[in-house]
Amino acid sequence: MSGPRLGRHAGVVVPTFSLRSATDWGIGELPDLAGMSAWLASAGQHSLHTLPLIERAPGERSPYSALSAFGIDPIHVGLDAVEDFVAAGGRKALGVEGEAEIARLRANPTIDYDGVRALKRRALAMAFAAFERREVAGRSARADAFARFVADEAPWLADYALYRALRESQPEWSWRAWAPSFRDPDPGTLATLRRDLEPALRFHAYQQWIAHEQLAAARRTALACSVAIVGDLPFTVAVDSADVWARRTDFDADGSIGAPPDAFNAEGQDWALPAFRWDVVRASDFAWLRARLGYVMRWLDGVRVDHVVGYFRTYVRPRTGTPHFVPSEIAEQRALGDAALDVMRAAARDRTVIVEDLGDVPPFVREAIARRRLPGFRVLRWETDGTAFRDPRTYPAASVATTGTHDTSSLATWWSDELDDAGRRHLAAVPVFARLQMAAARFTPAVHEALVDGLYAAGSDVALLVVQDIFGGRERINTPATIGPPNWGYRLPYTVEALAGILGRERAAWLRRLATRHGRKL
Repeated sequence: MSGPRLGRHAGVVVPTFSLRSATDWGIGELPDLAGMSAWLASAGQHSLHTLPLIERAPGERSPYSALSAFGIDPIHVGLDAVEDFVAAGGRKALGVEGEAEIARLRANPTIDYDGVRALKRRALAMAFAAFERREVAGRSARADAFARFVADEAPWLADYALYRALRESQPEWSWRAWAPSFRDPDPGTLATLRRDLEPALRFHAYQQWIAHEQLAAARRTALACSVAIVGDLPFTVAVDSADVWARRTDFDADGSIGAPPDAFNAEGQDWALPAFRWDVVRASDFAWLRARLGYVMRWLDGVRVDHVVGYFRTYVRPRTGTPHFVPSEIAEQRALGDAALDVMRAAARDRTVIVEDLGDVPPFVREAIARRRLPGFRVLRWETDGTAFRDPRTYPAASVATTGTHDTSSLATWWSDELDDAGRRHLAAVPVFARLQMAAARFTPAVHEALVDGLYAAGSDVALLVVQDIFGGRERINTPATIGPPNWGYRLPYTVEALAGILGRERAAWLRRLATRHGRKL
């Protein structure tokens, strides 16, 4: 399934977990992407950029700290659309208590990840039992489709399913505390484990099959509307993940990676994620990165590559000693990054590859990105020379002009609470923002329109709004260097069905008018 070739257009960043529908269980679900894509098309938007869909660990909220670099978190499965769950009795089979839990999760103003996960795990187990009983025993066409999925995705699915089964069979969730035969299994032990845990392996594979079937269906709807679904490739995964367990030599878990001190955090950031052994990665010709990119391009229309500067130099915090960049020498950093970018460029073919080049990024990194015409980011609020704002019309075509990111405040908060009077005057001095010259600090509809209109005037091929900025909300998705609620818990104020109503039609017409004015129409 080939996605649309994207030229000058507008799109929206919408975390899948933030979506609401009339039938969701307290978190955005994969079928909701279809409804959101249809509404975006009516709004003149031609790409939907979601955050990572990969599986979080229990107790974890961030999609950037995952159990696997592949696959989809089963919490995003829409159970009401799974025919095996319906055959098992559907919601009624969960009992009064289960239906009450769905109502509680839906009413929660944020996302109760542990509650959603526990309930959906129970429902998926019921669906799997019905599938085995009805489809596998009857050797149906769906049973054959499941078998094909398992075979096609075996390069990542086999290790993932075994890791998930082992993790559930052990008293300690960290593979580093497992019994040696499970932590470091030899080929004979692996074969025995796969045989003994076969029912659990099938269950974890089944969850992935259902999730991927739902993603494929949503993508078909999106493509029919000329909307591309663009995914997100995290820089790495959690230490306690299927990938680190299975590809031990690629990673260095003796310490963690993060970001150096900057204007936003004087202490720097510790992401509690493993570093790469870049010598091993280079020797394998970036095999893991190639596999990940190949996987994304099979299932989505493009990808945003997170923390691209990390492929040139990674900020490592050793368990003992001083934090430092790896590699340390600029020549080595250039060589490593150039090689990684070439892998990304080759993986793109005719698909979209965007690189997240924000933060402390050396000039030689931006030069390498520009040479390959890989679009980086131009975040309006940060495009200044210290005082004056850069005219968005001067942004290069191979770039993404955006109001913010999942880590920033909303446009409304930035304008009214973070920009001072001098900053507002400096922005209004840019010709495309001239309508702001008489604007006060209050974020009015006129200010909102002037900001989006100026952004859409950018020279960038891609203009992105973060979803809160469509509605002028003040909510945020994540606050860097903090953990726990409300991070990663933002939910849209409207269901995808409600967007078809008066408010949704008004917002759609507004966005379509601005996008059309600036030639952002495929």
